Amino acid sequence: MYKVAITGGTSGIGRETVRILKKRGCHITVFDIAEPEFEVDDFIYLDIASDASIDAALSKSSGPFDALCNIAGVPPRDGNQEKVLAINWIGLKLFTNGFLDKLNEGGAIVNMASRAGAMWRENLEQVERLLRVEGRNQLADFCHQESLDSVRAYALSKEAVVVWTMMECERMLNRGLRINSISPGAIETSIKQDFLNAFGDGMVKNIERVGRAGLPSEVAEVTAFLALPASNWLKGIDITVDGGMSACGFADSRSFA
Repeated sequence: MYKVAITGGTSGIGRETVRILKKRGCHITVFDIAEPEFEVDDFIYLDIASDASIDAALSKSSGPFDALCNIAGVPPRDGNQEKVLAINWIGLKLFTNGFLDKLNEGGAIVNMASRAGAMWRENLEQVERLLRVEGRNQLADFCHQESLDSVRAYALSKEAVVVWTMMECERMLNRGLRINSISPGAIETSIKQDFLNAFGDGMVKNIERVGRAGLPSEVAEVTAFLALPASNWLKGIDITVDGGMSACGFADSRSFA
């Protein structure tokens, strides 16, 4: 049986990913801070903001697994810039690295980034500085030195996920694994209002232009595809799932008249 581990699998995109993969016959282990109120095969408590919790969760997980979907994350809220970087970036990286030996050859890693990380090329020097941060204990100084508020920290955390996914591609290939990321736009989840608060009129305009916000299931379908063998030749890429928001933004920046 195809075994998939999912962080953040109790709500939103994670919950829909569990549902879709269960329908396709997969064995699902959810790692989360809250226990799911629906059927999964295994649940392991994980507070991805804590190194000790990551170590405990890894020790309790029995592999091997065929895929890891890193979906756990937090939105930007006033004053939570350190927490955002600790969970969306440091925690994701630490858990993934600790999980590698539990993945079968040919296994897949799917990282949840965001359309907010689309400016990684323009911000690459700052992204590289974040990639050099070795642990959570350095995040307070990093946020101070970089003058980060919660919104910029969120975008930076997702830029780091996109860049790290590409940088890790060859190392994963050498282990017989593959790694990709997904960048959703505005999605109808319980934390949508947090993003509206953070990104304001720009997000409202993007939703209006494409007609609606996305559904968690629409992102989860892509997540499931990247986790399953049918996508085995997709390696080291980021897939934007935003209903056309990025394309509209690009068109705004160009003139062919």
